[in-house]
Order: sequence, then structure tokens, then C-alpha cells
Amino acid sequence: MSFSSSPLSKAWLAAMPILFVTLWSTGFIGAKFGLPYAEPFTFLFVRCVLTLVLLVPLVQLMRGGWPQGARLWGHIAVSGLLVHGAYLGGVFYGIHQGMPAGLVSLLVGLQPLITAALAGPLLSERLGRIQWLGLVLGLVGICLVLGSKLDPGDGLFDGFGLGALLSALVALVGISCGTLYQKRYCTGMPLLSGTVVQYLAAGTLMGTGALLFETREIDWTPTFMLTLGWLVLVLSISAILLLMALIKRGEASRVASLFYLVPPVTALQAWWLFDERLPLVALVGMAIAIAGVVLVVKGRPIRS
Repeated sequence: MSFSSSPLSKAWLAAMPILFVTLWSTGFIGAKFGLPYAEPFTFLFVRCVLTLVLLVPLVQLMRGGWPQGARLWGHIAVSGLLVHGAYLGGVFYGIHQGMPAGLVSLLVGLQPLITAALAGPLLSERLGRIQWLGLVLGLVGICLVLGSKLDPGDGLFDGFGLGALLSALVALVGISCGTLYQKRYCTGMPLLSGTVVQYLAAGTLMGTGALLFETREIDWTPTFMLTLGWLVLVLSISAILLLMALIKRGEASRVASLFYLVPPVTALQAWWLFDERLPLVALVGMAIAIAGVVLVVKGRPIRS
């Protein structure tokens, strides 16, 4: 029996999506913890640099090959600008400008619908009726979870302007297009070294933003350093490698459906860390979102 068909291997493959969602959802919490001590582009530039410091020796240690050819390097760099640069930059800048983390996660949580709509013409992936039903259920679940917490009558939309809203939309477009671009043009990239190329591109973008628009001052408090360490080790390395592996293994629309689970899981973490209570309607919304993801993942796409 080969390792790929062993029970341990099957268990790991089954756990990958769950682990990814759990880790990815901590990014919004990390932004909330760390942004009081550093501006967003400066924060993300330092995060990219530290990630590269860890990843490059890991590539050498594991003797992983590097992408072959300038064309593939270019495609990987573009995917890095979208998945890391546009997405992270938009999320962090929007939160920095006063947008609630829950509202940012709700807007970014619309990604599966965009990805599913574009996957047909770009990747020849068409969803069946059951999968479209799953996507709609996921959207309904997100609205129930965060709608139960976010009340416009309490001044939800006070304290941030159009720039913050546009930043969240940039993040949404970035992660949606990045997922599709990654699946179409970068499936042959070496996982570790390809991620290095992506962070080189994203770090260059964040460094340019910090140089042009920010003071680049950082308050190196214990809270900031712990948050930075978590984001580098757990988000920038572990979660991103999981995302790249999931994209490589499955249809883009299936991978995108996992992002429907991020807002509910983020809400659970906020309850645990900040004692934000979840009403019954939020719990119902989480169940609906999970059911929607199951329908998308278990359904079969139609190949044109």
C-alpha cells in the first residue's frame, strides 16, 4: 500500500481544509492586535521579510527546486501580488482606517461567489446545481453570523470612510483573482520556492507603500512581537503553504468555498478572546455556512 493511500495520509488530506480555515481566520484577529503598534504597509513589509528569512533556508535545507523559466517566475510573482499583496494590504489598511474586522471579513467572505462565477470562463469549471446551492447557503450563513453582530443602528459604519471600504474591496478582488490565477498559471510551481517568489513580490509592494505613504515607525511591544511571530509562522508560512497545496489539488471553486467558513470561525475566536457573545441566530448561520461548504466540496463540477 502506498503512502498516498494510507490511513494517515487520508486523515491528513481530510484535515487540511479544517486546519486551513482555523489558521486563516486568525489573520483578522492578528491585525486587530498588531495594528495599534505599526502602520499597515510597514507591518506587512516586516512580516514578508521575516517570512523570507525563514523560508529561503528551508528551501535550501529541503533541496527544493526553484521555478523553471522567467515566464513561470512572472506568473508566480503576479499571483503573489494578488494573494498576498492586494489581499493582505487591503485587509490591514481597511482595519487600520477604522473598519471593524468583522465587516472586513464579511466583505472578503463574498469571494466564493466571484471565484465560482469566473472559474467557468477562465478554468472551464462550471458548478452543478448542488454546488451553486452550497454557495448561496454559504453567503446566507455569513450574513446571519455577522448580521447578528453588526448593527448599523449602533454606528457600525461610523469611523471609517470610502478609502477603508475600497481597501476591503481590493482585498476581495485580490484573493478572488489570485486564486484563479494561481490555479491556471502556477500549478506547476514548486511549493516552497514558489512561495518565496510570491513573498518577494508582495514584500516589494508593501515596502514601496511603506516608503511612500507611511512613517515606518514601529512600537516593539511584547504584544506586537508575539502577534508578528504568530502571523509569520502560522499565517505566512503554515496557512499559505496549506492554501497553495489545496489550490494545486482541487478545483478553484472548491478551495474558494472554504473562505465561507472564515467569518464564522473568526467570530468564534473573537468570542473566546474578547468575550463577544454569539446569539442563537449566529450559531444557526454557522451551521448553514458549514452545510454550504459541504455541498460545494462534495459536488462535482461540470467540465466544459
